[in-house]
Amino acid sequence: MKKYELKANCPQCGCSAVSHLTKEEIRERFGDVPNVELDCKECMDKFDTDIKEACPEYAKDCKLD
Repeated sequence: MKKYELKANCPQCGCSAVSHLTKEEIRERFGDVPNVELDCKECMDKFDTDIKEACPEYAKDCKLD
């Protein structure tokens, strides 16, 4: 089963967040929305990021463009 790398930087502290999830896990966790909400493990801030920027491969495979 293919896993996608979701990668984003926290705008508050700059720490990187990386998750490796399957297509099903991404849809279950975030739904089919253009922005996903992530939690920073360092500063505990919640932030939104564009799924196309966080995981371009997932966006391409799922034809989100």
